[in-house]
Amino acid sequence: MGWIAATWGALGVYLLLGSAVYRLYDVGLQAFGTPFHWWHWGLLALWATIMGYGQGYRGFQKKFSPRVAARVAYLKQHPTFIRLLFAPAYCMGYFGIERRQQILIILLTLTMVGLVLLLRILAQPWRGIVDLGVVVGLVWGLGSLGYSILREFQDSTA
Repeated sequence: MGWIAATWGALGVYLLLGSAVYRLYDVGLQAFGTPFHWWHWGLLALWATIMGYGQGYRGFQKKFSPRVAARVAYLKQHPTFIRLLFAPAYCMGYFGIERRQQILIILLTLTMVGLVLLLRILAQPWRGIVDLGVVVGLVWGLGSLGYSILREFQDSTA
Protein backbone atom coordinates (compact mmCIF):
# COMPACT_ATOMS: atom_id res chain seq x y z
CA MET A 1 0.00 0.00 0.00
CA GLY A 2 2.96 2.33 0.62
CA TRP A 3 4.15 2.31 -2.97
CA ILE A 4 0.64 2.94 -4.27
CA ALA A 5 0.16 5.90 -1.90
CA ALA A 6 3.57 7.36 -2.73
CA THR A 7 3.05 6.96 -6.47
CA TRP A 8 -0.44 8.48 -6.33
CA GLY A 9 0.85 11.36 -4.21
CA ALA A 10 3.77 12.18 -6.49
CA LEU A 11 1.79 11.66 -9.68
CA GLY A 12 -1.15 13.70 -8.40
CA VAL A 13 1.03 16.70 -7.53
CA TYR A 14 2.83 16.38 -10.86
CA LEU A 15 -0.45 16.20 -12.80
CA LEU A 16 -1.85 19.21 -10.96
CA LEU A 17 1.16 21.35 -11.80
CA GLY A 18 1.37 19.92 -15.32
CA SER A 19 -2.25 20.77 -16.05
CA ALA A 20 -1.59 24.35 -14.93
CA VAL A 21 1.37 24.54 -17.32
CA TYR A 22 -0.76 23.20 -20.17
CA ARG A 23 -3.59 25.69 -19.59
CA LEU A 24 -1.36 28.71 -19.00
CA TYR A 25 0.91 27.95 -21.94
CA ASP A 26 -2.07 27.95 -24.30
CA VAL A 27 -3.28 31.32 -23.00
CA GLY A 28 0.29 32.63 -23.09
CA LEU A 29 0.69 31.74 -26.76
CA GLN A 30 -2.45 33.71 -27.57
CA ALA A 31 -0.50 36.86 -26.66
CA PHE A 32 1.48 36.53 -29.88
CA GLY A 33 -1.75 36.95 -31.86
CA THR A 34 -1.78 40.61 -30.81
CA PRO A 35 0.74 43.29 -31.82
CA PHE A 36 3.95 42.67 -29.86
CA HIS A 37 6.29 45.64 -29.45
CA TRP A 38 9.84 45.77 -28.16
CA TRP A 39 8.66 46.66 -24.62
CA HIS A 40 6.43 43.58 -24.60
CA TRP A 41 9.47 41.42 -25.39
CA GLY A 42 11.48 43.18 -22.70
CA LEU A 43 8.76 42.73 -20.08
CA LEU A 44 8.30 39.10 -21.09
CA ALA A 45 12.03 38.45 -20.65
CA LEU A 46 12.13 40.31 -17.33
CA TRP A 47 8.99 38.62 -15.98
CA ALA A 48 10.16 35.15 -17.09
CA THR A 49 13.48 35.75 -15.32
CA ILE A 50 11.76 36.95 -12.15
CA MET A 51 9.38 33.99 -12.14
CA GLY A 52 12.13 31.51 -12.95
CA TYR A 53 14.15 32.72 -10.00
CA GLY A 54 11.37 33.57 -7.54
CA GLN A 55 8.85 30.83 -8.24
CA GLY A 56 11.05 28.20 -9.85
CA TYR A 57 14.26 28.36 -7.87
CA ARG A 58 13.32 29.92 -4.53
CA GLY A 59 9.76 28.63 -4.30
CA PHE A 60 9.91 25.20 -5.86
CA GLN A 61 13.54 24.06 -5.85
CA LYS A 62 14.42 25.33 -2.39
CA LYS A 63 11.13 24.81 -0.53
CA PHE A 64 8.15 23.08 -2.15
CA SER A 65 9.86 20.25 -4.07
CA PRO A 66 12.06 18.92 -1.24
CA ARG A 67 9.11 19.10 1.18
CA VAL A 68 6.79 17.23 -1.22
CA ALA A 69 9.50 14.64 -1.90
CA ALA A 70 10.02 14.06 1.82
CA ARG A 71 6.27 13.65 2.33
CA VAL A 72 6.10 11.21 -0.60
CA ALA A 73 8.88 9.15 1.01
CA TYR A 74 7.14 9.33 4.40
CA LEU A 75 3.88 8.25 2.78
CA LYS A 76 5.61 5.21 1.33
CA GLN A 77 6.72 4.16 4.81
CA HIS A 78 3.59 5.18 6.74
CA PRO A 79 0.50 4.75 4.56
CA THR A 80 -3.00 4.97 5.94
CA PHE A 81 -6.28 4.75 4.07
CA ILE A 82 -6.92 8.51 4.38
CA ARG A 83 -3.38 9.39 3.30
CA LEU A 84 -3.69 7.00 0.36
CA LEU A 85 -7.04 8.42 -0.68
CA PHE A 86 -5.88 12.04 -0.48
CA ALA A 87 -2.19 11.44 -1.22
CA PRO A 88 -1.60 14.49 -3.46
CA ALA A 89 -3.17 16.82 -0.86
CA TYR A 90 -1.14 15.09 1.88
CA CYS A 91 2.08 15.48 -0.10
CA MET A 92 1.41 19.19 -0.67
CA GLY A 93 0.85 19.69 3.06
CA TYR A 94 -2.88 20.31 3.29
CA PHE A 95 -3.15 17.94 6.24
CA GLY A 96 -0.95 15.90 8.55
CA ILE A 97 1.43 18.75 9.40
CA GLU A 98 1.88 21.46 12.00
CA ARG A 99 -1.19 23.70 12.19
CA ARG A 100 0.76 26.91 11.56
CA GLN A 101 2.35 25.57 8.37
CA GLN A 102 -0.98 24.13 7.22
CA ILE A 103 -2.60 27.56 7.58
CA LEU A 104 0.25 29.15 5.60
CA ILE A 105 -0.18 26.62 2.78
CA ILE A 106 -3.92 27.19 2.64
CA LEU A 107 -3.45 30.98 2.65
CA LEU A 108 -0.86 30.70 -0.12
CA THR A 109 -3.26 28.58 -2.17
CA LEU A 110 -6.13 31.04 -1.67
CA THR A 111 -3.83 33.91 -2.65
CA MET A 112 -2.83 32.12 -5.85
CA VAL A 113 -6.46 31.38 -6.71
CA GLY A 114 -7.33 35.03 -6.10
CA LEU A 115 -4.49 36.19 -8.34
CA VAL A 116 -5.57 33.80 -11.09
CA LEU A 117 -9.11 35.17 -10.96
CA LEU A 118 -7.84 38.74 -10.90
CA LEU A 119 -5.45 38.23 -13.82
CA ARG A 120 -8.24 36.93 -16.02
CA ILE A 121 -9.36 40.51 -16.56
CA LEU A 122 -6.05 41.47 -18.20
CA ALA A 123 -6.15 41.92 -21.95
CA GLN A 124 -3.66 40.33 -24.32
CA PRO A 125 -0.70 40.58 -24.62
CA TRP A 126 -0.40 41.39 -20.89
CA ARG A 127 -2.19 38.27 -19.71
CA GLY A 128 -0.05 36.14 -21.99
CA ILE A 129 3.13 37.76 -20.70
CA VAL A 130 2.11 37.06 -17.11
CA ASP A 131 1.05 33.49 -17.91
CA LEU A 132 4.24 32.68 -19.82
CA GLY A 133 6.31 33.90 -16.88
CA VAL A 134 4.33 31.64 -14.57
CA VAL A 135 4.86 28.76 -17.01
CA VAL A 136 8.63 29.28 -16.71
CA GLY A 137 8.40 29.00 -12.92
CA LEU A 138 6.10 25.98 -13.05
CA VAL A 139 8.26 24.12 -15.58
CA TRP A 140 11.26 24.74 -13.33
CA GLY A 141 9.12 23.49 -10.46
CA LEU A 142 8.16 20.31 -12.31
CA GLY A 143 11.82 19.60 -13.04
CA SER A 144 12.89 20.23 -9.46
CA LEU A 145 10.01 18.16 -8.13
CA GLY A 146 10.95 15.19 -10.30
CA TYR A 147 14.59 15.54 -9.28
CA SER A 148 13.73 15.85 -5.58
CA ILE A 149 11.49 12.79 -5.63
CA LEU A 150 14.07 10.69 -7.49
CA ARG A 151 16.79 11.82 -5.11
CA GLU A 152 14.64 11.05 -2.06
CA PHE A 153 14.02 7.52 -3.25
CA GLN A 154 17.66 6.96 -4.20
CA ASP A 155 18.69 8.08 -0.70
CA SER A 156 16.08 5.85 0.95
CA THR A 157 17.13 2.74 -1.01
CA ALA A 158 20.86 3.24 -0.47
